[in-house]
Amino acid sequence: MLEIGIMIEGQDGLNWPRWQALARVVEGCGFAALHRSDHFTNSGPPDKDALELWVSLTWLASHTQRLQFGPLVSPVSFRDPIFTARMAKDVDDLSGGRLVLGVGAGWQEREHANFGYDLLDLTGRFNRFEEGLEVITRLLRSDEPVSFDGAFFRLHEAILLPRPGRAGGPPILIGGNGMRRTLPLVARFADEWNGVYLTAHRYAELSARLDEHLHEYNRRPADVRRSLMTGVVFGRDQAELQRVLDGRDADDLRTRGLVAGAPAEIVDQLGRLAQAGVQRVMLQWLDMDGLDRLEALAQTVLRQL
Repeated sequence: MLEIGIMIEGQDGLNWPRWQALARVVEGCGFAALHRSDHFTNSGPPDKDALELWVSLTWLASHTQRLQFGPLVSPVSFRDPIFTARMAKDVDDLSGGRLVLGVGAGWQEREHANFGYDLLDLTGRFNRFEEGLEVITRLLRSDEPVSFDGAFFRLHEAILLPRPGRAGGPPILIGGNGMRRTLPLVARFADEWNGVYLTAHRYAELSARLDEHLHEYNRRPADVRRSLMTGVVFGRDQAELQRVLDGRDADDLRTRGLVAGAPAEIVDQLGRLAQAGVQRVMLQWLDMDGLDRLEALAQTVLRQL
């Protein structure tokens, strides 16, 4: 059965009242998960509220009962992977095992420049990301002290205590569509692949390519969960849909991988994604104060899946 989660952009005005209200609605309406981005600020001005990721997830762990949750994604470019692993295992334990640890290479130039972090060029960025994944997975999955001597990160007989409540710690999610670096890293390190803004057809193509990489690492296709993060443009009826579209063309949005339409159209698009192998869709909900429409999405769409 296809699961539906909600994803929000944490740098786009997130503060405590909004986060707490969102959590109540997302859990109360029956969505499977609540994910959020990890950024200091937007890629362009104006700057808005941006509630710190791990503080917000710690609150979520202890104030919700069943939601899965996590960063989508937390970059190693300004998040030390040692501390990411340390915090993730503890937040996961606090929640009773509901965290999905999404990690990435980092991409947004403005926040790195503003706060003094070196983003690196694309090759360096992914080399650092690969090392960060080594560090995170070794610390989470090894019950013996770990040593690692990399160009960016180093460990010497390091162990995180207490050990994670879940064997191996929370599942590792890697997001992205890159065939040269991203999918091989997914096959090597991840428990979940998260495609980004893909049509059902393209998702199936990349998923098949991932299966080939998994075979190279002696892993089965079922070893890696398949999910998709994409935008959603929803209207309770055609009149509301046209208001929300605000001049955009729904068919054009769909060709670019977004889910767009009134309830029946949304259900149809989600069904095609499920047929393409998607197990969970994280719908990017940009209207943090539009909780009535979020409730309507749950009432008119979730019950039909």
